[in-house]
Amino acid sequence: MNYFSAIDQGTTSTRFIVFDEDGHVIDQHQEEFTQYLPDQYSVEHNPEEIWNSVVNCINSVLTRVDVKKIISVGITNQRETTIAWSKSTGKPLYNALVWQDTRTQDICNEIINNNELEQEFKKTGLPIATYFSLSKIIWLMKNVPDVKKSLENNDVIFGTVDSWLIYKLNESLQTDVTNASRTLLFDLESLNWNERILNEYNIPIDSLPEIKPSLSNFGNCKNILNNVPITAVLGDQQASLFGQQCFNRGSVKNTYGTGCFALTNTGTEIIYSNNGLLTTVAYKYGDNEANYAIEGSVAIAGAGVQWLRDNLNLINTSDEIERFALQEKDNGGVYFVPAFSGLFSPHWDPTARGILVGLSRFSNKNHIARAVLESVAYQSYELIDSMEKDIGIEFNEIKVDGGMIVNNLLMQFQSDIFNKNLIAKNIKEITAYGAGLASYIFLKGIEINELKIEQKISNTWSPNISIDKRNNYIDMWSKAIEKSKNWI
Repeated sequence: MNYFSAIDQGTTSTRFIVFDEDGHVIDQHQEEFTQYLPDQYSVEHNPEEIWNSVVNCINSVLTRVDVKKIISVGITNQRETTIAWSKSTGKPLYNALVWQDTRTQDICNEIINNNELEQEFKKTGLPIATYFSLSKIIWLMKNVPDVKKSLENNDVIFGTVDSWLIYKLNESLQTDVTNASRTLLFDLESLNWNERILNEYNIPIDSLPEIKPSLSNFGNCKNILNNVPITAVLGDQQASLFGQQCFNRGSVKNTYGTGCFALTNTGTEIIYSNNGLLTTVAYKYGDNEANYAIEGSVAIAGAGVQWLRDNLNLINTSDEIERFALQEKDNGGVYFVPAFSGLFSPHWDPTARGILVGLSRFSNKNHIARAVLESVAYQSYELIDSMEKDIGIEFNEIKVDGGMIVNNLLMQFQSDIFNKNLIAKNIKEITAYGAGLASYIFLKGIEINELKIEQKISNTWSPNISIDKRNNYIDMWSKAIEKSKNWI
């Protein structure tokens, strides 16, 4: 039996996973890398460390798996994170500015005040925010001497992580439509770079990668993986949507990781949100029409648990949070809003900051642990509620994935707050699976509606709470959210 594989380059770690043709995991290896936090606004990665983590993961797996059986590889990656490197040397010119980085808020404020380009930015489907790549590119151009010099010599490349990995794998300059759609430089209708925006901010079009369909030929890997072809590239959340096989209009998934990301497939129709969500490309298969999605993005989900562990030292391991939270029957009136870098969807308030409210002498660390978990469910509820308003469909069920779905307390509370059924598939590595599956589909020329591989359901959760209690929780959460806004 042949195998397909995926490079899954995330915000805090990298994985390489190999699957058989039935979608079963054959082997995998994961490696964390350093998070650089120069100040309270900045989050950086070293691009060479990212690449080395990819190489290490691949080499580890190949000690146990016959590389000759691997027929394709897909790439999936943390999105929006932006890297500048030299065309002539191939070396990074600065650390990667991570999607969580907010140092570019002043640049975003200037862009917002440029009313002449308002219609052009609407074509991107995104709000102007530090989250996306444009302000990061402008910051690099303004503040990094090596980038300035390379720009003058037409020697700079700006790319998202997928582009960096493709370049390291075969020295070509390519990205896919899903990653390009997260830059604030992409026209959703033409599926090309928006040259008016590029010209306004003096970004040379030849400093950006070529945009390709998500499922297409990105060249072969050189000097690694036995020249296996790269036949799919998808941003991590789009890869999760693909792995969940949300191929029909109105199918929806929510991923619980560092952040939370809910996407619903809108088919070939572009729906611009009126409720604080993003419009993005879901995937494009070769010459077929692109599929689009509405997305809601929350910055802090699992990262809130990490904060409880690493900053407050209230828990020793992430797994402990459920044990502490279960020691109380409810949150004791305590609510936590993790607006560490402002609020993303649907609020888009960069002035918000994290707050813990409702404390009394009765409150203890178990209440706080529960409030941190519940904040994930409340934020996800806001995304799904906004989505239903935008698309005009009431969802009956939500497909869920990500590291946090092993937390049964969170998933049950999420089902209660959604008032919907949750469905988890048997495979935990759904993002990598989506990228690998996409690579296999393209290589084999399989039509999506003819796909026979389907992951089994591993768990489900159904609502088990009164409507009055649910509404009271949501009302109190909304009150807490308002208190977090306009802090700075």
